[in-house]
Amino acid sequence: MLFLRIGKRDCRIRWAGRVILLLLVATTITSTASAQSITVAAAADLNYALTDLAGQFERITGNKVIPTIGASGNLYSQIMNGAPFDLFFSADEEYPKRLVESGKADATSLHIYAVGHLVLWVPNSSPLDPSKLQMAVLTEPSVKRIAIANPMHAPYGRAATAALEHYGLKSKVADKLVLGENISQAAQFVQSGNAQAGLIALSLAKSPAMEAKGKYWELPLDTYPELRQAVVVVTASQQKKIAQAFLDFVLSAEGEAVLKKYGLTPPTHP
Repeated sequence: MLFLRIGKRDCRIRWAGRVILLLLVATTITSTASAQSITVAAAADLNYALTDLAGQFERITGNKVIPTIGASGNLYSQIMNGAPFDLFFSADEEYPKRLVESGKADATSLHIYAVGHLVLWVPNSSPLDPSKLQMAVLTEPSVKRIAIANPMHAPYGRAATAALEHYGLKSKVADKLVLGENISQAAQFVQSGNAQAGLIALSLAKSPAMEAKGKYWELPLDTYPELRQAVVVVTASQQKKIAQAFLDFVLSAEGEAVLKKYGLTPPTHP
């Protein structure tokens, strides 16, 4: 009889174990099925910061953030033409404002999420020290090419052009300029050696890909228009709740800490 009682108890334990296992599997399947994704159009200066932000958000919520990185002007045009993005992080505030004015973005979602900064970057192999020479680096004979983003559709390109004008260098270095499609491509030009110097985003200079490979000097903020970077939820988004949740996370203390790590500072007047 004792043997039979133990056998029944073992059966009950094995059955209970199977029930728990089935519940765990069902919970996992349900969780996986409920996890959703949003597509985010983001300015190229956010290339690395957005990866960190998206990773943290996914760990917290289970929802994925799928980024499309590019020049703010190009992304703006895509949204105007119906591209299926949920969120738009621009490197300026003008493009998001235009989307709101056209009805393509929700006015209540418009926020300044950070202020960007412009730096003069040269590779470690260069004998030039930007912290000492500052903008005089660009007039050195050894600097044959200077990489900037295309000012036609990249806010950092417009900031670089304004800085060159501020220092009276625009005409002097015009023949040296090489234009990247966006600020990330401009950074790649100088990182790869195709340009000897570049006016790029601080957020890229502080990225893992560039931080140990070059040296830079941060331009004073009064030498170019303030890069107030704004974000909006796209009106046509089918995932507005998740898009808003991600936006709230970026604007939170945790999100701000990630942005600061890449030199993207909080706005003084949001």
